[in-house]
Amino acid sequence: MIAFLLWCLLFIVCWPLALMALILYPIVWLLLLPFRIVGISVNGALALVWAVVMLPARLLSAPFRLSRI
Repeated sequence: MIAFLLWCLLFIVCWPLALMALILYPIVWLLLLPFRIVGISVNGALALVWAVVMLPARLLSAPFRLSRI
């Protein structure tokens, strides 16, 4: 809602710039989409590496650990 109100304000102040922003926004979104997909993939890969690195610590601190007395 804030973005729409800001666009309305821009339309009142400078309507050619507002129309250009309205036309260019989908094009810029499509151009940046591959970078977003790469970011999601890298985030998933780093989360997997972190989970593998932390697995021994999680296993050692598990509450169901078998302890022999």
